[in-house]
Amino acid sequence: MNPSPDHRMQVAVVDDTPLNLSVIGKLVDRMPNACAHTFERPTAALEWCLANEPDLIIVDYMMPDMDGLEFVRRMRAYRHQDDLPILMVTASHERHIRYGALDCGASDFLTKPIDGREFEARVRNMLKLREAFLASSQRTETLAAEVRKATADILDRERETITRLSRAAEFRDPETGAHIQRMSHYSALIARQLGLGEELAEALLMAAPMHDVGKLGIPDTILLKPGRLTPEEFAVMKRHPQIGHDILKGSSSSILRLGATIALTHHERFDGSGYPRGLAGAAIPIEGRIVSVADVFDALTSSRPYKPAWPMSRAIALLREGRGSHFDPHCVDALLHAWDGVLAVQARYQDEDAPSAPAVPA
Repeated sequence: MNPSPDHRMQVAVVDDTPLNLSVIGKLVDRMPNACAHTFERPTAALEWCLANEPDLIIVDYMMPDMDGLEFVRRMRAYRHQDDLPILMVTASHERHIRYGALDCGASDFLTKPIDGREFEARVRNMLKLREAFLASSQRTETLAAEVRKATADILDRERETITRLSRAAEFRDPETGAHIQRMSHYSALIARQLGLGEELAEALLMAAPMHDVGKLGIPDTILLKPGRLTPEEFAVMKRHPQIGHDILKGSSSSILRLGATIALTHHERFDGSGYPRGLAGAAIPIEGRIVSVADVFDALTSSRPYKPAWPMSRAIALLREGRGSHFDPHCVDALLHAWDGVLAVQARYQDEDAPSAPAVPA
């Protein structure tokens, strides 16, 4: 914290000799911006220092129970801070003690008998350094807070862009907004079940809704056709992964770049029979393999103007049948192993007038 102008720097003084303790304490209190806290017992001083925020510690070397070296060693071990100045009081001939104190983390030394002018100069200088450190820390924290706020604002705008882009695709597709929500949450569930980490799971939650954004480039006569597509029409429909990738690729946003990967690869099949590039196995990015399972599963179990929703048992059977051919087996297993989460997503994001009778996979 950056001290205010009327803030008094807190100085802990540790010495088992009452006279020395009194003298040092009075020297500290005479300084305009310092307040002394005196301790005869080093254990009591250590307890206070760990519970509070001293700005300087002055500790004698020769003390019973715990000498100054041990005190400094414990203080540094507990605080893990090199910024707290510690002055050790030693006799002038104890050179080896000084070397040991430096190794333990002491910042400087005072020599007995203490000279008042030297004491005041050393303490004043160390407190100024402490004030400068606290001011720098406050500036750093202020800048960090500003960066966090700016980052949050960017993420909010990014989410809004993604939401609007996904909704634009929805307006041209009979699939519902609830489908977009469900399949993106299924994707996150699969990622977590696979142990891919929360960061990727959250990224999938944001990016997966853009999987079909390429349908913006498909003519309505094909996109909205109620019956089966002709081979020529299906060839046009198969362009939408590449169109989606072209819309999203090259963005400075990692989420939009992930969306580009998903758009391009979520119609690939594990055995290489998918489109647009005929990728197989691990050559298909894991994000595309995950979204493929999530998208197909929700499409099967959702009603559309051209089809009723499949019973859950039938959809599960198709997923199992497609393990290793259409789908990555690990992604199918991950979805089924996260079944409680699947049911929670279905309960939360329901289509209008949708029946709710999910079955647990056998």
